[in-house]
Amino acid sequence: MQIRAPRAFSAASGRSSARMVARPAGPGSNRARCVQVHAAKGKGRFRQSVGTPQQMQPQMLQQTPPVDPENEDRLYFNFTGFPFPIGPFFERRTVVNEVVKGQVWTFEQTQSLDVFEVFTPVRMTVIKLKSGGLWVHAPIAPTEECVRLLRDLGAPVEFIVLPTFAYEHKVFVGPFSRRFPEAKVYTAPFQWSFPLNLPPQFFGIFPAGEVTQGAEMPWSGEIDHRLFLPPSIGVGDYVRFSEVAFFHRPSSTLMVTDAVVFVPEEAPEVISTKALLYNARDGLLQRSIAGGKSREEVAAIAKEGYPEDTPENRRLGWQRMCLLVLYFSPSDLLTPQASFAAISNRLLVGPVVQTLVYSKVPRAVCDWVDDICASWRFERVIPCHMAAPVKAGPAEFKAAFDFAYEAAGREPPAPQPAGGVFGGLSRLFGGGGAGGGGGGEKRRPLEADLRALKSLDSTLLKLGAVYADAETRGR
Repeated sequence: MQIRAPRAFSAASGRSSARMVARPAGPGSNRARCVQVHAAKGKGRFRQSVGTPQQMQPQMLQQTPPVDPENEDRLYFNFTGFPFPIGPFFERRTVVNEVVKGQVWTFEQTQSLDVFEVFTPVRMTVIKLKSGGLWVHAPIAPTEECVRLLRDLGAPVEFIVLPTFAYEHKVFVGPFSRRFPEAKVYTAPFQWSFPLNLPPQFFGIFPAGEVTQGAEMPWSGEIDHRLFLPPSIGVGDYVRFSEVAFFHRPSSTLMVTDAVVFVPEEAPEVISTKALLYNARDGLLQRSIAGGKSREEVAAIAKEGYPEDTPENRRLGWQRMCLLVLYFSPSDLLTPQASFAAISNRLLVGPVVQTLVYSKVPRAVCDWVDDICASWRFERVIPCHMAAPVKAGPAEFKAAFDFAYEAAGREPPAPQPAGGVFGGLSRLFGGGGAGGGGGGEKRRPLEADLRALKSLDSTLLKLGAVYADAETRGR
């Protein structure tokens, strides 16, 4: 197996701060790879690069070949999910990155709507505790490949943590815990499911306890936590959008689930070439969602045939994929560049979460974010989706929630100047501009892209399915 170093992401610039050199892609690569010039050559399977503080991106633990139908260690069958089954249905590749040498690793697979070849990365974070055991955050599908790579760390799994109510993370906790029966499982409070509200035990989850606010956990000496538990926003009083943020003190790492994402310019390693090129086609969907262009304009822009495998086409496929994942129904898939630029290369709250959830409970969101930023001096953020780790601190994290501060009538976070709180280091070591945009300019999702989500939200409010006054209801 070859070992390559992935790109470094920064909330300050969204681009790698390490010097890179392009090398020809090997068999099965989904794009020409970039390797850090300073990466040290190691004899073993693990390597750690030597570089500046901005070059904190992990090293690839193992370079796996492309998805192969005959590769049995990636097989995993899952046809569950509501309202759509969560794919991939049969096979899941696992990519492992070492974030902090000997302490923090990420394990990445994909989630998808298989019918449309639309994929998004999903991430499990693993921390080695001082006890010598492993602490696993948001387990992914326990394929034979995933389990083998985890065992390669040479330490027992001690704790498994479900940090959210969300089904796409909950569904793998039971199967994962059965592969590591000695591990203790802990969950975020208020676990629920829809349309049937089923207990965790139905999903094979038998928790040793819950991660509640202020609770002393077995790992509290190394990993702190803050619980987001807003009022119910509708459907039923049991529907609480709980999420637990964790802070690993030794590595200054913040871990969240769905609170924020970072959309990189290039597709992450785990996204296949096949999916990227499929979405680069100018098919019926792309021609239909064309930003209001006339039939003549569409005909002049759209290309016939299957796209060639080029960096430009892979990038186009990734842009379209991101817009479908984050908006469901974006305004322009034919020419997605402007829409993609509005959401890429910075920490942001996903438009679905922002519009359908956080907009109902802005004060609770602000309280949670304030608590996180006042309590912890983190240097990197690891979300469960899109790219990670992200070089970011409290200022960049807080800036992603500016919409909530405005809705709550509180002073919004000041726009970050070029480079944010890490700007000096970024410029010193050749990094780029700010997470909030150059010169302190705010970047937000385009209103045209939010139109469908806002229409859905308005419909749910009119039907009484969700509450407009969630934070004052019942007082």
